[in-house]
Amino acid sequence: MFHSPQMVKKRVPEWLNSSLWSSSPSPSIDDDRVQRYTSNPTAAGLTTEISSSSASDSEPASTVHPPIPVAPPKSTREDKPPPEPQSTDSFPDHEDKSNNTTPSPEDISRQSQLLAELSRKVINLRELRRISSQGIPDGAGIRSTVWKLLLGYLPPDRGLWSSELAKKRSQYKHFKDELLMNPSEITRKMDNGTTSDHDELKCQSKGLLSRSEIPHGEHPLSLGKSSVWNQFFQDTEIIEQIDRDVKRTHPDMHFFSGDSQDAKSNQDALKDILVIFAKLNPGIRYVQGMNEILAPLFYVLKNDPNEEDAAFAEADTFFCFVELLSGFRDHFCQQLDNSVVGIRSTITRLSQLLKEHDEELWRHLEITTKVNPQFYAFRWITLLLTQEFNFADSLHIWDTLLSDPEGPQETLLRVCCAMLILIRRRLLAGDFTSNLKLLQSYPPTNISHLLYVANKLRAMRPTGYRGSFMYEDLTNLIILIALKLCLVLIARDPFENNSIPPCEQLKPTLTPLE
Repeated sequence: MFHSPQMVKKRVPEWLNSSLWSSSPSPSIDDDRVQRYTSNPTAAGLTTEISSSSASDSEPASTVHPPIPVAPPKSTREDKPPPEPQSTDSFPDHEDKSNNTTPSPEDISRQSQLLAELSRKVINLRELRRISSQGIPDGAGIRSTVWKLLLGYLPPDRGLWSSELAKKRSQYKHFKDELLMNPSEITRKMDNGTTSDHDELKCQSKGLLSRSEIPHGEHPLSLGKSSVWNQFFQDTEIIEQIDRDVKRTHPDMHFFSGDSQDAKSNQDALKDILVIFAKLNPGIRYVQGMNEILAPLFYVLKNDPNEEDAAFAEADTFFCFVELLSGFRDHFCQQLDNSVVGIRSTITRLSQLLKEHDEELWRHLEITTKVNPQFYAFRWITLLLTQEFNFADSLHIWDTLLSDPEGPQETLLRVCCAMLILIRRRLLAGDFTSNLKLLQSYPPTNISHLLYVANKLRAMRPTGYRGSFMYEDLTNLIILIALKLCLVLIARDPFENNSIPPCEQLKPTLTPLE
C-alpha cells in the first residue's frame, strides 16, 4: 500500500559551512596517539578490547601524545609557580591562551545562575541541567558539586548531603579494607587459632602467616575456586594492567604524572578505584580505557575548593564513576558486542544519525571511500571523546553530556555526528587514507559551536528522511486518509441515496458531480 519515495539528495544548511566555523588544516599530529585505542583499519573485524595496539608492555609512554591541557584556575601543583611550562610540540599555542582571557558576560551570567541554584534548600535539577548544558565556568569552582548532582551522587535536598556523603565515604573505606587486603591478612582473620611459638610471633610481626596458621584450603598453591590466594593471583594480571595504564594517563599533566608526591598519590587513588571496581563487577572487571574516563572525574573532584570534599575525592570519584559507567558499561562487555546494547549497535546508530542529517557525507564516507565508522567512532564513544580534544575542552563537553536528562549516550552520538558535519568539506574532498587520518586525529575546533550544532540536531528533523515509519508518520497518514474520506462524503449529492463510493473513488480533490 505504501511506496518509498525516490531518494533525494539532501543539502546541509549553509550556516554549517560558514567560513567562521571552518577548521583550518591541523598541524602535523603524531598518529601514535590515536593508534593507542584504534585497531588496524584493514583488519577484517574490530576487536572489542580498547587499546589493542598498546597491548605490548614494552611500549614506552612517550609514544602517546595527548593534547596539551588547559588547567582550571586552581593549580595542579602547589610547588610550582604558574604558568607551568608544557610541551607544545603537537598543538599550536592558541590552545594555551584560553586561561588568560577574561570571562565573557555569558559566563558571568551563567555562573551567577548556577550559584543561585546551588544555594537553594532543594535544588531544581531540571533548571540545573538547563544551565549546565551550556557549560560550567571554570572560575566558579562549582563544577565538582554540579557534576555530583548531575550524576545522582548528591540528592537535590541540601539537608541530606552530610549524611549521604558520610555513608558513601564510609562504604568506600569498607571496600578498601576488604578488597585491597593482603591474602595473608584475610587468612589470619579467617583463622581463629592462636599460637605462642616465638617464630610464629616473629612472622606475625612481619605481617606474614606461619605455616601452622595456613588452613589447607587457603594455601598459596591452592587452586580452589573459593581460595583467596587463587583469586589473588587471578587479580594480579588485571592489577598490573591497571598500573601500566594509570602511569600512561595524561603524561603531559603534572597532576597525573611526575615524581612529585601529589602525582604519585593521585595515581594510587586511580589504581585503587579501578581495582575495586573490577572486583565488584566481575562481569566486566577492567577494560583498557577506563582510566581515561576516570581521569576527568577525579581531576574535577580533587580540585574542589572545599578542602574536606577534596580530601575525600577518591571515595566520591568512585561512586560518580560507577554512576557514569552505568550508562556505558555494556560497551565494555565483550559478550554484548553484537547485541542491541553493545558497542557495534551504538556505532550503527551513529551511522544512521549521520545518514539522516547528511546523506551525501554518509555515502561518501561509508560507500565511496569505505571508511568504516568503527575505525574512528569506537574510540570516540567508548572513551567519551576524552582523547579527541584538549583536557579543558573535554571538561566542557562533559558538562553537556552529563546535563542531558535522557542520559549521556544520546548527546554523545549527536556530538559525534556534529564532529563529522563540521569537517564535511575536508571529508568530501578526501580519500580513504586522508579521511581516516583526519578522523583519528580530529582537528582543533570551536567547542561552543560544536555543542551548538549538536543541540540543533536534537530538535531538527532530518530533511529528506526516508527511514521506517515512525509513530508520527503513521498518525499523520491516518489523519490524511480520514480527511480524504470526509472530502468525498461532503462532495456527494445529499439527496442521492447511494452507498459510500469504492476506494478507487477516494480522491484528494473535489470533483463536481454529474
